[in-house]
Amino acid sequence: MSTSKPVQSSEDLENLKHSLFVAETVLQQAVALLDDHLTSDDQLTVHSRYLPGSTIGKHLRHARDHFELLIDCISSPPPHVLNYDVRIRNTPMETSRISARDAIVGTIRRLGEQVPKADWNASMELHAVTPFIQSFNTTFGRELWFASLHCIHHWSMVRVIAGEMNVTLSDDFGFAPSTLVFQGRDGAMLGKAKI
Repeated sequence: MSTSKPVQSSEDLENLKHSLFVAETVLQQAVALLDDHLTSDDQLTVHSRYLPGSTIGKHLRHARDHFELLIDCISSPPPHVLNYDVRIRNTPMETSRISARDAIVGTIRRLGEQVPKADWNASMELHAVTPFIQSFNTTFGRELWFASLHCIHHWSMVRVIAGEMNVTLSDDFGFAPSTLVFQGRDGAMLGKAKI
């Protein structure tokens, strides 16, 4: 049985490169949030008045979880079974800026190591509770895109909670690339984060 890596088209390799850039960039926005905007650990645990049960720390952990689960899945031997419903709650990154920063930087590093070696079209089976147990066929490329979009969705909620604390974030934080393009900001705004 051959374990050689499948040959990918130049388009697939370009897709991996672009998707990795977006994933690293949205995660780097969280690092910038922790480095440049939040000034105390307590800000990670402030409960939102508008989003019941939400804290910045919980959103950071949850968004990062999706990338970690995807990396774990693709770096394991096939068959690739992915389940985003696996959660480890109440982690140090939810209450400590240093822990959150270390965890997110670690995920950025893992993405940089694993994504270039991955097969864009690698088949995956996604298990989900919807609340019914469901299974879907998907690919690594689709799930990498989803993890980034999911992350942006949670950053938009982080933006609301930060606003409740009078913390002003960068103009691109919490906006999808398609929204930036629609607004005439050409998507380059996404690249403003320090990578």
